[in-house]
Amino acid sequence: MRIFAILLKKTIMSRKIALAALSFIFICNDLDAQLVNQQTRAQQIQLNTITTAVPFLMIAPDSRSGALGDAGVALSPDANLTHWNPAKLAFLEEDMELSLSYSPWLRQLVNDMSLAYLSGYKKLSKTQGIGGSLRFFTLGTITFTDEGGQVIRDFRPAEFALDVSFGQKLSERFSGGISGRFVNSNLTGGTNVQGADSKAGRSGAVDVGLFYTNDDWKIGGKDATFNWGLNISNIGAKMRYTNTDQRDFIPTNLKVGAALTLEMDEYNQLTFTTDFNKLLVPTPPIYVDGDRNEILSGRNPNVGVATGMIQSFFDAPGELDQQTNAVIAGSVFKEELREVNISGGFEYLYDKQFAVRTGYFYEHLTKGNRQFITLGAGLRYQVVTIDMSYLISTTQQNPLANTLRFTLRLAVGKGGKAEEPDAE
Repeated sequence: MRIFAILLKKTIMSRKIALAALSFIFICNDLDAQLVNQQTRAQQIQLNTITTAVPFLMIAPDSRSGALGDAGVALSPDANLTHWNPAKLAFLEEDMELSLSYSPWLRQLVNDMSLAYLSGYKKLSKTQGIGGSLRFFTLGTITFTDEGGQVIRDFRPAEFALDVSFGQKLSERFSGGISGRFVNSNLTGGTNVQGADSKAGRSGAVDVGLFYTNDDWKIGGKDATFNWGLNISNIGAKMRYTNTDQRDFIPTNLKVGAALTLEMDEYNQLTFTTDFNKLLVPTPPIYVDGDRNEILSGRNPNVGVATGMIQSFFDAPGELDQQTNAVIAGSVFKEELREVNISGGFEYLYDKQFAVRTGYFYEHLTKGNRQFITLGAGLRYQVVTIDMSYLISTTQQNPLANTLRFTLRLAVGKGGKAEEPDAE
């Protein structure tokens, strides 16, 4: 991320290009620019957002989960499960399904940034399934210029991730899954920065997921299905954009959630779902007078990936007393809780053909302040499903406001195997 920030300082851009660059900064810093100088209960908030490389890996790519407040780790399996939880591959209903999603991104700022997502799965047996996906994120066209305003080149920064997943039943109701991921982030196209040639950042990562489902529940005399899911995603090597630049963590994330589906009658179905998310990367500490060599509160963030994952549960610096610089009692635990994002939603499905959805996403003010309501709908005709979602921000000046997502899914076969012609 630092390599891109340096380029912004050293270049003069057109209005469109400046907006594109600004939008990228919003993503990389989890939208913390909008938080400056906000207060709560007459006390200045101590902002401490967690930043990583390739934050596009955390964007909910599909419209169904996008309409449910970006929740999906425990939802019933569909073709977008490789992003949410590979363990769901073991409980597929269709033999094979493909999905294509598209979202114009940050349209409040620029008009040529977007996220595309192609995914699918194939059921291998009653207990196994494989899946894969390709995620492509483009930041639009940027014109790089030198300090004198002379054009160096036009370039379209882009990032992509390629996934392969496998899921296996471990019991009648419990499964595990794993995904392998290759990530490529090309933000500068090799432009020279302060005497150093930049390069595309690359990393490899894995996801590890668990999934539990029980369809024997009864609630108010109605049949019900309870699902629970856990997924640790993007466990992988740090990324850098020059040979001299310090490596940045990729967004390793812990997601835990549950979903409850009620069969109201033959035609009507209700689903409630909730997810909890926490980044498993170090929280920035508080340094002594800005000196990055001396930590006043918190822990050293320059650690390995495994250490950073463990440290992320107890490394928050907390809040300091402005007179004594002592850590306020209980503030460390309070900040750790603030790092947990909460999302959830409600889905109404009629005759397994028409769906209406809504949800909410909450991120604490000091950790990015992404707070929004989501709406959506879906329509299925035979083997084709069309979903869409819309995001309404509940905070001011949020560049995510009015985000649209569109998803097209194509299913083949029923009951775990492709349908075969009847024997004569």
